[in-house]
Amino acid sequence: MGYPLSGMLDDDPQVENRDVFEHYARQQWNGYLACKDEYLFDHRMYPDFAYKIIDVEPPESIIGFQTSIIVQEADNNMSGLEFTSDVSIDDVIGQENARRKCRLIERFLEKPGQFGKWAPRNVLFFGPSGTGKTMLAKALASKTDVPIIPVKATQLIGEYVGEGARQIHQLYDHAEEMAPCIIFIDELDAIALDRRNQELRGDVAEIVNALLTEMDGIAERSGVCTIGATNRAEALDPAVRSRFEEEIEFVLPDENERRRIIELNIATIPLPIEDIDLSGLAKLTAGLSGRDIVEKVLKTALHQAIIDDKDKIIGQHFVDIALKIQKNNNSDVVNRMYI
Repeated sequence: MGYPLSGMLDDDPQVENRDVFEHYARQQWNGYLACKDEYLFDHRMYPDFAYKIIDVEPPESIIGFQTSIIVQEADNNMSGLEFTSDVSIDDVIGQENARRKCRLIERFLEKPGQFGKWAPRNVLFFGPSGTGKTMLAKALASKTDVPIIPVKATQLIGEYVGEGARQIHQLYDHAEEMAPCIIFIDELDAIALDRRNQELRGDVAEIVNALLTEMDGIAERSGVCTIGATNRAEALDPAVRSRFEEEIEFVLPDENERRRIIELNIATIPLPIEDIDLSGLAKLTAGLSGRDIVEKVLKTALHQAIIDDKDKIIGQHFVDIALKIQKNNNSDVVNRMYI
């Protein structure tokens, strides 16, 4: 059995003498049925600290005084998160106002020392899904040549109370080591909904409190910029939203922008395309985000052609799919009116 250390303390307990720990473990969990991927909780020296069972031989064994226990310390779960991006600012079509406001973040990441206490440490990207929030964050990292740590808010929710809060602090420790650096937290509303309208689980509440502590700058994190992204800004808890010094709105593409999105993406479709009216298709995709145009219209047409064993795609295929989407969207609006 192996036990990587992973728990709720500020510092992992160190196993300095493995023979002593093995004796301690056998004494504490004697008679316990050990199953792979389950947890053993320490109720003596480190209350509620968890050890994960990596493997058991033979399976589902009873821990006894002759059981051999192999200790394997866990790797820091924040390591390896950083990456560099090859997304260019020019890859982000439209969003002129958002791109203009992001020049502030660019200047900060290029010369963080010049800003002092006036640094844009916390920035909120908000707007409909698929409008380029993640892409622009990656483009900022690419343009300023800094690492970006992308995290979905749901990934911060641990398996037991305290784990998520600890991950938040580890995340910021890791970012500080690489500064200047971007922490990009996507789907922020998953953990930061207005607490007046819901009862938060204990672990989620602790995550929010840990995030607020980091965003408040109580522990100075020089050169770290937090970018939170959500498509439900109005549902965010006021305490969380107030921590963002800047809010940058992302909007749905207009007709010209939709045409550019279609034109750029159909050039990469691996089948010939005939008789396509780009302007007409751009009109038909009104109300769709860039991601919806690519994923729901262009990709669907390609997949349908492949399923039907076609060796090319006719422009009318795109039109039919766009019309079907618009019809479904209108039906959804009507249905919601009568619920």
